[in-house]
Amino acid sequence: MNWLWRLARPATAWTLAGLTVLLTGALIPLSLAARQSPFAAGGANVVISLVFAAVGLVVARHRPRNPLGWFMLSLGPGFMSQIDLGLYDVLNYRLGHHLPLAPVVLILYHVSEPGIALLPLIILLFPDGRLPSPQWRRIVGGYLALALADAIVQAQMSVYALTHHRTQVDTSGQLLLSDGHAYGAFFAPVAFIFFASWIVAVGYQVVSWRRASGERRQQLSWLMAGGAAALVSFIAAAFAGAAHGGWQVVSDVLVMGIAALPVGMGVAILRYRLYEIDRIVSRTLAYAIVTGLLVGVYAGLVLLATRVLTVSSPVAVAAATLAAAALFTPLRRRVQRAVDRRFNRVRYDGDRTVEAFAARLKDAVELEAVRADLAGAVSRALEPAHVSIWIARD
Repeated sequence: MNWLWRLARPATAWTLAGLTVLLTGALIPLSLAARQSPFAAGGANVVISLVFAAVGLVVARHRPRNPLGWFMLSLGPGFMSQIDLGLYDVLNYRLGHHLPLAPVVLILYHVSEPGIALLPLIILLFPDGRLPSPQWRRIVGGYLALALADAIVQAQMSVYALTHHRTQVDTSGQLLLSDGHAYGAFFAPVAFIFFASWIVAVGYQVVSWRRASGERRQQLSWLMAGGAAALVSFIAAAFAGAAHGGWQVVSDVLVMGIAALPVGMGVAILRYRLYEIDRIVSRTLAYAIVTGLLVGVYAGLVLLATRVLTVSSPVAVAAATLAAAALFTPLRRRVQRAVDRRFNRVRYDGDRTVEAFAARLKDAVELEAVRADLAGAVSRALEPAHVSIWIARD
């Protein structure tokens, strides 16, 4: 393993990041040649890949001995190469171009598919890149062996398609084998195991979060926050993608929210603004509620004005916009206080204590009373181990 750590250098990190950028640039000519929109061909995957590469680059440079940075950094070119190789297969086996190394690219495309198996492993190894206990070595070893077997079967399937001249592919470059059910007997249980590995990794971290305290709990909170945002984005994108019309564009945009997972993990690993998680969660929740309420008010006012009062549409939109803008600040304050009172109790109690002390300070005239009140307010708001007040006398 020492030779692996010799590769853990800034030059290696910059090389992988640069490779991600190059593969992203190659997406444009490949998608246009394949008669596809670059956004439709890559879309959200480009954003996710670049975020994984950027976060991985920062983590790998500042924590070179932590394998998670290198895992995330490798996912960037891994995701982008999957897209580019698929478009190359479309050019060769769907549009009839005769480009060089077509059989090799077809095999590489399908062999690289199991690379997604790194994601559950990254979650399991968070935050220090170490296994929870030695007993997990067999489980992870079996999991990696299964991923390797999946890659071998994918390669064999590609060779079978090439030798039997059954190289029809879909618009993403995936083989369309008429007798693919023979491989389904292997791929179906493998997909189930991969899905179960997600459940196991997330479940372990949830249990760890409930048992942890201090800095580790804050790190796991960042993981949970990023994972929750990614999950919500994925579910919302799935519902939007199931709709018709222009909702597919909305789905592609929502999928980009998955990038919240590597961002949260990067902050936690680097311990950058680690203890801001409570404030960020409360702010995010408050603004989400305010946004929902304002959208509802805006839509209600527009419908009321146009359908009931028969006001012209531009006037109704302008009035609804002004009303929503006027409601924003008072509504945000009320919602923020309610969210802090429910989800960020420590900060809420501290703010109330400081406000009460400031109100009492206006009428205070006795120095000793002020000193005692100040010490009590600091103790209740910050809960320090010891409080001392030094007063300079002339």
